[in-house]
Amino acid sequence: MKPLRVALLGCGVVGSQVIRLMHEQSADLAARVGAPLELAGVAVRRLSRKRDIEVDPALLTTDAESLVTRDEVDIVIEVIGGIEPARSLIVAALSRGKSVITANKALLAEDGGTLHEAARAGNGDLYFEASVAGAIPLLRPLRESLAGDRVRRVLGIVNGTTNYILDKMDSTGASFLDALEEAQTLGYAEADPTADVEGFDAAAKAAILAGLAFHSRVPAEQVHREGITDITATDVASAKAMGYVIKLLAICARSDDGRTFGVRVHPAMIPRTHPLAGVREAYNAVFVEAESAGQLMFYGKGAGGAPTASAVLGDLVAVGRNRLAGTRGPEESTYAHLTVHPMGDTVTRLHVALDVADKPGVLARVAELFAKHDVSIQTVRQEGQGDDAQLVIVTHRASDAALTATMDELRALDIVRSVAGLMRVEGDD
Repeated sequence: MKPLRVALLGCGVVGSQVIRLMHEQSADLAARVGAPLELAGVAVRRLSRKRDIEVDPALLTTDAESLVTRDEVDIVIEVIGGIEPARSLIVAALSRGKSVITANKALLAEDGGTLHEAARAGNGDLYFEASVAGAIPLLRPLRESLAGDRVRRVLGIVNGTTNYILDKMDSTGASFLDALEEAQTLGYAEADPTADVEGFDAAAKAAILAGLAFHSRVPAEQVHREGITDITATDVASAKAMGYVIKLLAICARSDDGRTFGVRVHPAMIPRTHPLAGVREAYNAVFVEAESAGQLMFYGKGAGGAPTASAVLGDLVAVGRNRLAGTRGPEESTYAHLTVHPMGDTVTRLHVALDVADKPGVLARVAELFAKHDVSIQTVRQEGQGDDAQLVIVTHRASDAALTATMDELRALDIVRSVAGLMRVEGDD
């Protein structure tokens, strides 16, 4: 049977593994697809660069646009990342009726609508399983398996770098900078780790997850984002002493009335009994809660060349089958048109440690301020004496706006010397 011709954009960590798997599993892939898969070309920035895998020099090109628009190319795999030229190349391929597989979470979060519209206009597939959580089959269950259900919430760890850092801080007592340096040495963190540690990577993935879960487009700028750079060894140790662990979480939750939803990424304390607390090192794990299916958990390697390439190859088989059958996979589903509510309307809980003056009436004044903003206190304990006096408070759930207003006024009280610790709490209600 005539082979399906595949153009590959990028031959880095992921691209080289895609080539390896296509070569090593060529017979199995052909049997699963129904036709051989043949590499038509590989677009790279520099022809002379040393690569992790040997590639036929005749396949290499620096002219990516010419490669994706060749008549004989059926499928394009994009693993170069970034916004441009990836967006232009994907649109060019889709507009010519080719199918595209991408791992580009940043582009999908920023301008996924343009890609989906190009796929619809060109009558091609757009698959992107590898864009979130690496090898973990997560997007297809949301996109297809749960299409007959109503998803209420998606909660999880979707960035391996930050999970590795926080895990090392928890298990060894390391500082943030020491744990980051170790992550960089092992290749888990980039030389410039900003996208990971400031939450940009997780926020892009949260936007994709929310869009699939709630059948609505989610602009990346509407995702509330906080990173982990301000978390100290003291914060981690304090959480540990109370039976909690700190994780960077992506949380997508439908409102009680079902008309809006929140999308947020921030560090949070979760009980050590929670399944997510046991997710170690650079692994990812995501909970999906649906009305009929209940709670589902997806766990596995969330990054790396081979795991991500595995997800790419899964999409390649699906897309190849569709092309042979003359069909397309599911289109973007945005029929619900739900809106993202602001972080201030999000209901959450707070753990706060206050360095306070050691004198009578302090607890009463602090409690009065919480009551003023309708924030109920779940637990409170007083620790230390004199200059070491501290109040540790855990609230019941309240709007983030009310919690923020409470904290702003607390900082202005003459009896509060400083806020020693401030962290949201998830997963124990």
